[in-house]
Amino acid sequence: MGKYSIGVDVGGTKTAYGLFDGDMNLVAERRHNSDASLGPEAFFDVISENISVICGEYGVCPGDLRGVGVGMPSFILFDKGHIIKTVNLIKIKDFSARDYLTKKLKGVNVVLDNDAHTIALAEHRFGAGRGFAHMLFCPVSTGISSGIVIDGNLFRGTYGWSGESGHMIATPGEGIECGCGNRGCYMSWCSGAMITKHVQNWIEGGQATVMASLAGAPGLITTLHISEAYAQNDPMAIRAVNQMSRYLAIWVFNLYITFNINCFVFGGGLLGMNVGLLEQVKAIFNEYNQNEFPVYFKAAELGARAGVTGAAVLIN
Repeated sequence: MGKYSIGVDVGGTKTAYGLFDGDMNLVAERRHNSDASLGPEAFFDVISENISVICGEYGVCPGDLRGVGVGMPSFILFDKGHIIKTVNLIKIKDFSARDYLTKKLKGVNVVLDNDAHTIALAEHRFGAGRGFAHMLFCPVSTGISSGIVIDGNLFRGTYGWSGESGHMIATPGEGIECGCGNRGCYMSWCSGAMITKHVQNWIEGGQATVMASLAGAPGLITTLHISEAYAQNDPMAIRAVNQMSRYLAIWVFNLYITFNINCFVFGGGLLGMNVGLLEQVKAIFNEYNQNEFPVYFKAAELGARAGVTGAAVLIN
């Protein structure tokens, strides 16, 4: 069996790689921007090329690899390694990614899974979920979803895409249409990618804000500008953060009621907004929670390396 494994973490904005030895020590890292303009074959050609470069730089032959794990922000038929659709990389759909990448890598073992699943594995084994039999990993970033760990094992569901809870419907037919094809899912109200669209709509409706001047134009507003404007007590930024907090709290409360899992581990870029988002979510959650049994809101511990670590765990 090979001595190394490679974890690939594909996100809507970046793709990261980690080369790990047999003891799960990180040997090398690499990253680049994710190109949303590419079709599936071209997208995975880039991944294959970067894996080859890493192996070449560190003298790793195909026989030295236990395999390559890939975490994708996608609906995936896990047993087949087939991508159904990818909300934030919309051209990556209906594609047998595992078979294609295996062929490109000349028979190297490839395992493909949803990125929330892979990070859930990493945080449960090495991070904030250590010691809990059950854990829900909740990434709040460009999108929102969940990785479900029950009795120490990842729960994937019948087809493999369990935990796409950001697409649960909160307000049927209302709001902005999400990449999932529905209006009114939680992601459409409070994800990083969608909250800026709400802000742009409010501006187009004639509401005032400093965010347009901070960004240079309404179409350039990001969550960073929301955070900066929030610090200036900008009413629209406060409205945006309140909307995010409310829908995130309802989302988490519904997960708690559904699974009765009391350890929530949160990760993702929205936690870095410096608006006290997690504290606000917990406060609203507590308003809905009508019992005194402990519920733990924990920040993910593995940081930017969680995705590549969890993808590599798929192999180990």
